[in-house]
Amino acid sequence: MSQIKVVINGILGRMGQQTANAVVIEDGLELLGGADIKAASDHLVTPVNNRSIPLYADISTLMKNCRADVLVDFTRAEVAMASARLALKSGIHIVVGSTGLSEADLKEIDELAKANHTGAIVAANFAIGAVVLMHLAKIAAKYFDNAEIIELHHDKKLDAPSGTALATARAMLKSRAKPFTYPPTEKETLKGTRGGQTEGISIHSVRLPGLVASQEVIFGALGQTLSLRHDTISRESFMPGVILAIKEVVTKQGLVYGLDTLLNLGE
Repeated sequence: MSQIKVVINGILGRMGQQTANAVVIEDGLELLGGADIKAASDHLVTPVNNRSIPLYADISTLMKNCRADVLVDFTRAEVAMASARLALKSGIHIVVGSTGLSEADLKEIDELAKANHTGAIVAANFAIGAVVLMHLAKIAAKYFDNAEIIELHHDKKLDAPSGTALATARAMLKSRAKPFTYPPTEKETLKGTRGGQTEGISIHSVRLPGLVASQEVIFGALGQTLSLRHDTISRESFMPGVILAIKEVVTKQGLVYGLDTLLNLGE
């Protein structure tokens, strides 16, 4: 079986570097090159095996010079959409971990992928434990009328709440097919204390140095609570999911949203 040739957009970022290291050591994958707007040279030496790969400041030059099978992108949503359009129109499969993509963005990705006979995998979170937590939250949502989400991330995270928290809330709401009960607060002494609210689910965002990523979903009912929590200790936890997505996307046509399908997690 031939190797899957991979390129990475945003390769100098935290997730880009982790992905590069994971691809380099994985059998069946070959890292061809990367792009990053912060590129200060024309090459990058991978720390795992000290191999020099070409580095470009823009994605179009990367794809022109490196004929890849799969593009992996963990950049901002607007950047990821631009690179997704370029890659899919070039017949290159994509794996995207950017948060903030809209329903319209996902629809466009699906249509482009199908039109160009390519696969696209977009996921809010690539940590297997986080995906399992979301699955369990969907199950629990059918049996509880009250729920809140607390998500905790490092202080450099650009958005709040996290894409994972929003995806979890949407999955919970879809599972029960009705809003949760949102208890009214008569007096909010400090504005925003109850967090953001979507169809009865309060979402609270914590941003602190020392954190990577954590999420807790708390369900409440008469005389009881149920808590589901996942903690990401390091970004290495995302890599098994990323590698799985790279290997699976070349077998797909159209969009696969989330890793739950790849993990065979039923409704």
